[in-house]
Amino acid sequence: MGLAAMTRSPNALAKTLYAPEHAADTGILRPLTPDSLTPARMSLRERIYAELDALAIVDPHTHINPLAPASTTLADVLGYHYYTELAHSAGLAREAIEEPELPPREKVRRLVEHLGPLENTIQYSWLIEMLREFFGFYGERLSVDNWEAVYEHAADVMARPHWAETVLEKSKLRAVFLTNEFDDPLSGFDTNVYVPCLRTDDLVFHLAKPEVRSRLERATGIAATNAATLRQAIAKLFEHFRKHNVRACAISLPPSFAPRQVGGAAADAAIAALLAKGIDADAPRLDDAANFVFWTLAEHCRDFALPFDLMIGVNRGVYAAGVYQGRDLYDSRVSLIQYRELFNAFPRVTFPISVLASVTNQELVSYAWIFPNVITSGHWWYSNTPAYIEHDLAARLEAVPETKQIGYYSDMYKLEFALPKFRMYKRVLAKVLAERFVVDRGWSEERAVALGRRVLMENTERVFGYA
Repeated sequence: MGLAAMTRSPNALAKTLYAPEHAADTGILRPLTPDSLTPARMSLRERIYAELDALAIVDPHTHINPLAPASTTLADVLGYHYYTELAHSAGLAREAIEEPELPPREKVRRLVEHLGPLENTIQYSWLIEMLREFFGFYGERLSVDNWEAVYEHAADVMARPHWAETVLEKSKLRAVFLTNEFDDPLSGFDTNVYVPCLRTDDLVFHLAKPEVRSRLERATGIAATNAATLRQAIAKLFEHFRKHNVRACAISLPPSFAPRQVGGAAADAAIAALLAKGIDADAPRLDDAANFVFWTLAEHCRDFALPFDLMIGVNRGVYAAGVYQGRDLYDSRVSLIQYRELFNAFPRVTFPISVLASVTNQELVSYAWIFPNVITSGHWWYSNTPAYIEHDLAARLEAVPETKQIGYYSDMYKLEFALPKFRMYKRVLAKVLAERFVVDRGWSEERAVALGRRVLMENTERVFGYA
């Protein structure tokens, strides 16, 4: 439980789903009294955490839909791929999770019945912390005995006016960066709060599909039939996104990808092959087209002064029978040496790099150590647990200039997940700062907090130009 939760007023703590007198019978945690964690009684780590948790921050990478950013029922929460893939891994049939037209309440019931084996996971702790902080739940577990009351209460709370704004405020989020498809109209939302980011996976890896080329033509008014017109279409996309406050370009990349520059003649031949044969074009032509588009994106990031977020190392569809979004895995054979040509060719482009697995972290640290334009970014996916975060974070703080680290992003699909995910990171950050900097190096507490503030907040604002 976070410090903010433990120090709320007795009146606020009393507003739970269960009467306090039944705490011993139901397993509800008894709240601490307000004076039980005064600053004088906090540990060094707790004090650093409290300072970090008070910051109003920007989340630099999410999958939020700005037109429906918050949850409406617990099905939106438990439908997050972490829970469905873990429940499936522990024995719940995929068909039971993904049954067509499955009512939200029934989906929650099925998942709750299979949460038991997940209680040891950090993802389960996110769920419990979220329920406590947003819905006043003080149970140790969500179970078959209490889920219906929790479901009803949460639905009532989520239906309140301005629920998304309430979640942002409680989570201390100033803004969240989005993942916008290249043909997103970027309308109907406040782009200062929900900040556009141009996601380019389809352009690079799926341009051979007629539907992707049709989307590009509709979005830009340009039929991309050769290298020159494709470059013009990409420029139109950047101009459109710039008008709507874009702050980054981003892409997720497979382990096999090794970006290289492709000349105009080779690019023309590749695009002609795509137009003639689509996804059945020869592999070398598909590879040339992908590299031409990728390199052109990097050129436009340079010209438009945008960071280019690279999320490196994901193999798609490894587990073909997995649940939706629960089929992808990392590959330890990936190496950042594959990106040396890119990093050398674009010294003015900032590349925030995320790696899918902790095993690649030392290489990322080394590249950020050497290349001025490479910075470490977040703890992505399979590295997003405290054990890996602590190891990887400590290595970065010990070896990479403090101005070259984006501490964390939530990668969330619904706003409610920012609070438990960022708190998890801040607890680990506080631990590393307390133990390795204050205790081991003799730093003052204030100096350690300042380093934490830079990694957690200031670098994100500076790198992405968000004041």
